Amino acid sequence: MANSMRGLTQFIADIRGARVRELEEKRINKEMANIRKRFKDGNLDGYQKKKYVAKIVFTYILGYKVDIGHMEAVNLISSNKYSEKQIGYLAVTLLMHENSDFLRLVVNSIRKDLDDNNEINNCLALHAIANVGGSEMAEALVEDVHRLLISPTSQTFVKKKAALTLLRLYRKHPDVFPAEEWALRIVAIMDDPDLGVVICVTSLIMAVAQDHLEPYAVCYQKAVDRLHRLVIEHEYSATYAYYKVPSPWLQVKLLRLLQYYPPSDDPTIRSVLHNVLQTVMNNCAEPSRNVQHNNAQHAILFEAISLAIHLDTSSPLVSTAAVLLARFISSKETNVRYLGLDTMAHLAARADSLEPIKKHQGTIILSLRDRDISVRRRALDLLYSMCDIDNSELIVGELLRYLKVADYGLREEMVLKIAILTEKYANSYKWYVDTILELISAAGDHVGDEVWYRVVQIVTNTEDLQLYAAKVVFEYLKGPSTHESLVKVGGYILGEYGHLVANEPGYSPLDQFQLLHAKSQFCGAPTRALLLSTYIKWVNVFPEIKPQLLNVFERYRHVLDSELQQRACEFYALASRPDDDELLQNVCEEMPPFPPRQSALLGRLNKKQGDTEDKRTWVIGGKEANVDHEATKRPTLKMEKLANGSTGGSTGAGANEHINSLVGLDLTLTSSPTQMKAPLLAPHLSLAPPVAVGPNVERWFDKLTYHGEGVLYEDVQIQIGVKSRYHGHIGQLAIYVGNKVSAPLTSFTTTVQVGDPEALSVTFAKMPPTTISSRTQTQLLLHVECKKFFATSPTMTVSFLAGSHQALTIRLPIIITKFFEGVKLGQSEFFERWKLIGGPPRESQAIFPITLNAAGHVDLQKQEQVVSGQGFAILQGVDPNPHNIVAAGVLHTAVDGKVGCLMRLEPNKEAKLSRITVRSTSEDVAGEVQKLVQKPLKAAES
Repeated sequence: MANSMRGLTQFIADIRGARVRELEEKRINKEMANIRKRFKDGNLDGYQKKKYVAKIVFTYILGYKVDIGHMEAVNLISSNKYSEKQIGYLAVTLLMHENSDFLRLVVNSIRKDLDDNNEINNCLALHAIANVGGSEMAEALVEDVHRLLISPTSQTFVKKKAALTLLRLYRKHPDVFPAEEWALRIVAIMDDPDLGVVICVTSLIMAVAQDHLEPYAVCYQKAVDRLHRLVIEHEYSATYAYYKVPSPWLQVKLLRLLQYYPPSDDPTIRSVLHNVLQTVMNNCAEPSRNVQHNNAQHAILFEAISLAIHLDTSSPLVSTAAVLLARFISSKETNVRYLGLDTMAHLAARADSLEPIKKHQGTIILSLRDRDISVRRRALDLLYSMCDIDNSELIVGELLRYLKVADYGLREEMVLKIAILTEKYANSYKWYVDTILELISAAGDHVGDEVWYRVVQIVTNTEDLQLYAAKVVFEYLKGPSTHESLVKVGGYILGEYGHLVANEPGYSPLDQFQLLHAKSQFCGAPTRALLLSTYIKWVNVFPEIKPQLLNVFERYRHVLDSELQQRACEFYALASRPDDDELLQNVCEEMPPFPPRQSALLGRLNKKQGDTEDKRTWVIGGKEANVDHEATKRPTLKMEKLANGSTGGSTGAGANEHINSLVGLDLTLTSSPTQMKAPLLAPHLSLAPPVAVGPNVERWFDKLTYHGEGVLYEDVQIQIGVKSRYHGHIGQLAIYVGNKVSAPLTSFTTTVQVGDPEALSVTFAKMPPTTISSRTQTQLLLHVECKKFFATSPTMTVSFLAGSHQALTIRLPIIITKFFEGVKLGQSEFFERWKLIGGPPRESQAIFPITLNAAGHVDLQKQEQVVSGQGFAILQGVDPNPHNIVAAGVLHTAVDGKVGCLMRLEPNKEAKLSRITVRSTSEDVAGEVQKLVQKPLKAAES
């Protein structure tokens, strides 16, 4: 460019050669005048516009104001030449702000470049949107940026820039970003083979998921899967190895993303995460000589420890982490000490037991005097979090001693934390009063109003504390230098409770008045106004010093401050009324106890801590503070749904003894099922598409209600088949997903949603690979457990990329009759139980039409097949009518035990109708079984 624009090169050389600023300004003014003239004359070609706009941009970069070139920059963006378009975009991003009117002129040109097949033009447009994009531009172009991100034809570097552009737009204008609508498609890109794309998309998801937890819940599975492939399987290219550490930036982001969601209760996913975290900790057991390698490992390690604390503070991993942290807080490296203290503060804020941390209490206290203020701040946070009833006096004492020499930037926060800890863990009134008054005396200007307000509240509400507080505050006021906050506390407490000590030597009313009034000379108007209120209280309880008090009111009646003057006038009039002690007593009654309220100190401290764009998943403080934080601040999301809709409970204890592994099911595909990878669980997919419907889908589902295997769904792209086996209240379901097309199905994700997790548990034993190759099939194995009666079948959502993102939700043939076991009964025994159960409500009956076969008879064989397939035992020779079908069965549940069920099916050939009657000891079971058996009977007849 320098060779092609000699005029620009010369202009830059002249500016650099200017010896004084006046010569520089003279050269710039001359050049700007020439450019104005050329723009005014018009008839400039693209090269000339580019040259002059480049000079304007350089002038702007030097710090000079420019008011020309905007329209020419807009015209350059529309050029077909890269060099001209580049200068145009550069000028637009530098010279125009997000509310500039000129931006409206470039929206169409930017959209054209986004739609262009040239990836360079795509990137220039994305840069402009990210750097300038105001609300209008974001609203107009966010769909186009999203399209570039999800397009299968986009280059990897275009996808990366598109993801980061969407991140910028979301942070600036979240309202224009349809986060829930795009959730599944954006999360699918986490399976991209290029780790650079995954890093950028993960950054976007981290920002969006904090505000939309449930729609992005499927990212939990993607994050765990990617971590497993990076850390355990070492599945990454050499390009993304940083000093032999696989993509540390991505690992840190994924570990942080997992902390936004509640811990999974599913043992499988917890096991995989445990393996990942254990491997990370083992990798960092011995430090390397390479500083960069250590930095990368430590970044991952500290985030892994935070995740381990988030998952379970009582796990062996956290015990290992505590040992590592103890080593890190004594490290010679400042950054390592800082991270060690911060992570240990996280552990202290969430742990049930603080004993492992208390072992290093001395080292932590020494960190208060570290040479780096950031380390000192983290040490303060850790001491605040690890304080409890046993070590509170020691920690508060150390903090009070350090307060006198602490940095001014730390003192206000220290005062708040000392005050909170003193109130929270005070084991005696004496210690509380002594400590809080010493704090106010030592902290000086760093004591906020919230601190002395809180002291007043506690003293007022604690009758046993009032006498001692009055004595101690009087002694503190005798000091030569008393801070104004202490005068406020003394004025209030002595005004309310000074009479409790007035009869003791040295505490006479006159002594109290002289001491307080002497301090008022050095206080501001608000404090003196408070002291006037104290004096009117004394007029009522100390009549012997009334003349001195009236004298003070008289003098303050003539001050310039309106507040002091009004108070003095009112108090003087009130105190001067003759023979009206009753009015004075009513006005000056002792303050009643304050109503219960949350400490203002905590609110002030939380405001100081605040949240950044990357919200913290915990707050500084003990376990109680974090329980409250999770209940009020973090969005609620039940992790039962995050583990495939199950409550995380595994199948019954003897499941593997009763159920053998299932053999492959031929689905007209030539390949055998693909071998599974590591056992992971797919989280709940909250925005699942509607359940698939259609004649074939219904027919396949109805058939599988009484058959153990068959096709569940099929279209031109995929085929889904099922093979199942049940024993008692547990079962196994093998689902075979086949790819029928010639292209692979990428970003393959499977999730299961259970309507009532308390009644039915469905968990994946293994997770399918993220890609299903062409013309192959993969197997999904589900463990099923019936805990209680349920009426709604679970659904399975399958999503994948095949050119475009596609998602499908289908019902799984898991119904209550699958947990039936047939029972053989004799004729007398059957009818005896039939009568014992009785009629409604434990009886359900329905009549439905039937179709005769070609011979004009009822197809009893087909009906018996349906009934026996539903788990009933056909009882031959029990009913006097040989055309009737009589059956019995027992429902097995883990919680409610066994539930008996009897059924009679009475076909009427002449009326072409059939009557089904079901009786059960549970009315819910009777009604549901009648519906479940009737539907496939009708479908079989038709």
